[in-house]
Amino acid sequence: MRTALLILFWAFLLASCKEISYQTPQPAGIKPLNEIPLVLQGHYLSYDEITGEESDTLIIESWGYHFKDKNDNDWLGSGHLSDSLVVKFYKNYYFINFKSGDQWVLRLIRQKSYGGIEFLSIDIQDDAKRKDILKKISKELEIKEIHRGEDTFYQIVPTSDQLMKLIDKGFFKGSELSKIK
Repeated sequence: MRTALLILFWAFLLASCKEISYQTPQPAGIKPLNEIPLVLQGHYLSYDEITGEESDTLIIESWGYHFKDKNDNDWLGSGHLSDSLVVKFYKNYYFINFKSGDQWVLRLIRQKSYGGIEFLSIDIQDDAKRKDILKKISKELEIKEIHRGEDTFYQIVPTSDQLMKLIDKGFFKGSELSKIK
């Protein structure tokens, strides 16, 4: 599951196919952070889903994030807080907003009491899952389908309360990463 998390994350950054998107960074009306808080900064380790072996490391710094592979190579990329990477904190979640063209895509981080993090998203890459998830979300919010090249975005415009309801109803799923430093 943890390797799947990183694969989904990088699949989005490198070649997004199908994503829930937003007109503006989420949650709407909440001020962005100028830097990542010290409590969230650190090294977070993922594990290979099949073998259970250590895998990539997510490193969160005051300015953003970067990844290292299991051989300590820092070639996996990074993100710097900017007008295309916006982080907000609301109701115990860090909302990580990535700009993709004219759309915003959202990932959530929830810090666990032991120091690890949950990394969450609405995963609609699988055709069967996508239809079911979109049907359920459409009962809550209007969905606008947007095509950009080979990418398809399903744009919603939730209020902060509506977004929290989607979180509470379990639309955002993911896995945990262990804090190692």
